[in-house]
Amino acid sequence: MTTVAAYAAPAPKAPLERTTIERRAVGEFDVLIDIKFTGICHSDIHQVRDGWRPGTFPMVPGHEIAGIVAEVGPGVTKYAVGDRVGVGCMVDSCRECDNCKAGLEQYCSNGGPTWTYNDTGKDGQPTYGGYAQTIVVDENYVVRIPEGLSLDVAAPLLCAGITTYSPLRHWNIGPGKKVAVVGLGGLGHVGVKLAHALGAEVTVLSQSLRKKDDGLKLGADHYYATSDPKTFEELAGTFDLILNTVSAPLDFAAYLSLLRTDGTMVNVGLPEEPVQIVLQSLSGNRRSLSTSGIGGIPETQEMLDFCAEHGVGAEIELIGAEEINEAYERVLASDVRYRFVIDTATI
Repeated sequence: MTTVAAYAAPAPKAPLERTTIERRAVGEFDVLIDIKFTGICHSDIHQVRDGWRPGTFPMVPGHEIAGIVAEVGPGVTKYAVGDRVGVGCMVDSCRECDNCKAGLEQYCSNGGPTWTYNDTGKDGQPTYGGYAQTIVVDENYVVRIPEGLSLDVAAPLLCAGITTYSPLRHWNIGPGKKVAVVGLGGLGHVGVKLAHALGAEVTVLSQSLRKKDDGLKLGADHYYATSDPKTFEELAGTFDLILNTVSAPLDFAAYLSLLRTDGTMVNVGLPEEPVQIVLQSLSGNRRSLSTSGIGGIPETQEMLDFCAEHGVGAEIELIGAEEINEAYERVLASDVRYRFVIDTATI
C-alpha cells in the first residue's frame, strides 16, 4: 500500500478537502500511473452530493484521468514505464459475460463494471478516483493516449469524449446525416466537435444564443435557441439523431417532434429526478427514445485515436486543486468554457 495526497468529499454535500488515501501495491497485471490531469465532470458533482444514489464517503471523484506510467507489474504486456495513458469511468468488470467478451464492459451483466470511484473493488476496498496524485489500475482498463493529443485536453475525452462518441458511432453518424446536440456544455461541446469530424451536418439546440459564436467555431453548422417556440416549428422533422447532453428534465414531446421518421433521440445526460414520456410523440413516425452509457475499452481507444487523427480535444480551463469547490459552483452555474481540468501537480 502507498499513501498519496488527494482531494475528497468527507460527507455528502460537503466541500472537498485535501486528504490522503491508500493505493494498493502494484499487482502482477497492474499499472501505476502518475496522474497529471483530471477533468471535472458534472457526474462528479451529482455523486458527491448524493444526487443519483447514496454514496460511499469519503469520496475521491474523478474519472477523466490522464498521466504517465510510473511502474508496471511483472505480467503487464500492454504498457511500459513512460507511456502516456488514460483511465476513464471504469477500472474493472467481470470479464466473463457476453458484454465483457464483446468489448462492452460498460454494460457488464454481472452487476455492472467497477466504477473508478464511489464503488467497491474485487478486493473489497473502496475505489478512489483521479483527484489524486496516483492511481493503480489493471492494464486491461487503461488506454493509450496518442502523441497527437496533449494530456490536458485529452483528459476530458475519457468521459465526455467517449460518452458522445459511442452513440454517434452506434447510430452510424457520418456524411448525409443531420445531428442535433442539445446543450453546449462539457459534453455537448465535444459532441459537436465529434459529429462535425464524422462528417455530419450539426445543429446546436441551446436555451439561448449566448454561446452561438462558440458553437459555430467548434463545428456546428446551425445554432438555435430552444427558448424560442419558432425553433420547434422551423425544425420539425429534421434530424436523424438528437444527442441530448443536458441533465435537466426536458419537454421530450417537443424535442421528439424534431426527428425524422425512424430518427432517434439518445440521452447521455441523466436527470436526478424521473421524467415523463408521452408515447404518442414516438408512435407517429416510428421515432425512438434511447440512452447510452460510456463506451467499452476498445471503443474508448478507438475514440482517442480518432481524436488524435482529427485534432479533437476538449476546450478546457486549467485550475489548481484549491479551486475545485469554486469550479463545482461554476459548473452548476454553466460558467465554464467548457471543461475544468485539475492540474494534479497542485494536489
